[in-house]
Amino acid sequence: MQNNDYSTINGFAEASFIERKSEFIGYIKHVETNDEAVDFINEIRAKHRKATHNVYAYILRDGATSRYSDDGEPQGTAGVPVLDVLQKEGLTDICCVVTRYFGGILLGGGGLVRAYSHSAKIAVEASERLIMCRCFPIDVTVDYNLYGKINYVLPDFEVKLLDTIFASDVTLKMLVKIDYIDKLKEKITDITNGNLLIEQFDECFENFA
Repeated sequence: MQNNDYSTINGFAEASFIERKSEFIGYIKHVETNDEAVDFINEIRAKHRKATHNVYAYILRDGATSRYSDDGEPQGTAGVPVLDVLQKEGLTDICCVVTRYFGGILLGGGGLVRAYSHSAKIAVEASERLIMCRCFPIDVTVDYNLYGKINYVLPDFEVKLLDTIFASDVTLKMLVKIDYIDKLKEKITDITNGNLLIEQFDECFENFA
């Protein structure tokens, strides 16, 4: 990914498994601020007040922030492995909380690392991945006889077509990645001999997954 594009998840997901009678429940959520991350952590803690541990890690684009907590597990065996999974998955604007209900059998340091890593991993796998790309929304309006030419070249520019409005003319509403915007405008202007209207709007981040 380029130009500050980033990967995150949509909404919320969870997954659980049992390891030597201990139940591990991984929760993952899209968050964009420290307050949102803390609220999510507190929400899970409130839901599982009787749990032995509620371990967490989160990564935010805002301030390039990353934080974690072992929540009473031996240092380095819980929060760090969860954070490591999020980092290796290339995720940001993300918070993961792993709840553990102790089953009476000690797992040891290595066992805890594997269990917390696995919990974070299956939570990520249960989520919907988003690839957020810097892009421009544009509207392209052309005569009906030029619509086919425009539509034909769009796949070459990885365009995300949002809508096509058929009125007195045809208007294509689309998102164009920042790396392609100038090339696309040049191409469609050329193939229509300039017989088109292009309206470009403010830069934004949108999902291109």
